[in-house]
Amino acid sequence: MENVRLNNHITCPVVGIGTFMLSPADAENSVREALKMGYRLIDTANAYVNERAVGRGMKASGVPRGEIFLSTKLWPSEYENENAVDETLERLGVDSVDLLYIHQPAGNWLAGYRLLEKAYRQGKARSIGISNFEGKYLAELAAKWEIVPQFIQVEAHPYFTQKELRETLEKYDVRLMSWYPLGHGDKSLISEPVFARLGEKYGKTPAQVILRWHTQMGFVVIPGSKNTDHIRDNLNILDFTLTEEEMAQIAKLDKNERYYHRTDAQLVQFAAWKPEFEKE
Repeated sequence: MENVRLNNHITCPVVGIGTFMLSPADAENSVREALKMGYRLIDTANAYVNERAVGRGMKASGVPRGEIFLSTKLWPSEYENENAVDETLERLGVDSVDLLYIHQPAGNWLAGYRLLEKAYRQGKARSIGISNFEGKYLAELAAKWEIVPQFIQVEAHPYFTQKELRETLEKYDVRLMSWYPLGHGDKSLISEPVFARLGEKYGKTPAQVILRWHTQMGFVVIPGSKNTDHIRDNLNILDFTLTEEEMAQIAKLDKNERYYHRTDAQLVQFAAWKPEFEKE
């Protein structure tokens, strides 16, 4: 497994499995099987309502906890809950996480970030991050944080390479973890001729070429799936390297266009919604 070094000197695998939109049963199965295949990065969130299942999958895999880089996110409804971190750890069945995010720039997000900083100082989170904080939200937070985050999680793919954001992140040495890494399954992206050509050259699928592009961009990538064949294929991307010329060819696809467009009204809704967490 390849790893990236974070600005606090710990390392994180470049490929992990995401659990967004996976039911508890599917999340448990996917996490268990992924860890058996060699994955060592697992990403979940309060809002996915599958943290307990992720914890069960980790235990069932037989992989020691110390070998797993576990990432989760606090939802805005929890930002002012002083017990939010401990409750999250209890659902996951762990004493600490390797990466703890605030999920959205909604509600009292500064209080949420203070919870992250507190958890980091207490050793309950080995690294901290921000999810979906772009533009003015990142600028405002950067003026107020006491501890620089190690990660930001945002939409990124060959149609939307986050060039402007990456220039900002370089100043703080913050790593990017990409969601919608395959363009939310958009067939037009997957079917771009360049990925077919490179797939044929390297004996890979177009999706595998795209995922490799992410890691060579310096991103950490967390494709999610409940299909064990897809989970296996998504990990099998580290045995080839795209050339500089090939990376330049892919760069020409950048349209600076995202698939997900968040509104201010949605941020208000996010702040008001509280997940009904999975029961034992």
